[in-house]
Amino acid sequence: MVLVVDDDPAVRNSLKFSLELEGFAVRLYANGRELLDDPRLPVYGCLVVDQVMPGLLGLDVVAALRDRGISSPAILITPHANPKLRQCAATAGVVVIEKPFFGNILIDAIRNSLT
Repeated sequence: MVLVVDDDPAVRNSLKFSLELEGFAVRLYANGRELLDDPRLPVYGCLVVDQVMPGLLGLDVVAALRDRGISSPAILITPHANPKLRQCAATAGVVVIEKPFFGNILIDAIRNSLT
């Protein structure tokens, strides 16, 4: 299961299409609050979350999940990964991948996180 959290519907749908072609089950969320409020939130799988969204930032979403005891692997996607963001993500155990994605970088990161 891959949980995709991104405020851009085109990105969400594109990721869903690509990930399902690779054999993943995918759930989409428009923002962090929607994910956190999901009563059927799985405690397994991989989280792919955009860093820059209205409301909660991607790392805030990951922190809220960790506070709930959900330690699923997380991949942060962002167009601008500055050194401070990379350090905060590394401290939280979160992989950072910059947009736009080239090749299979995201698919490979998801597969690696689930093994």
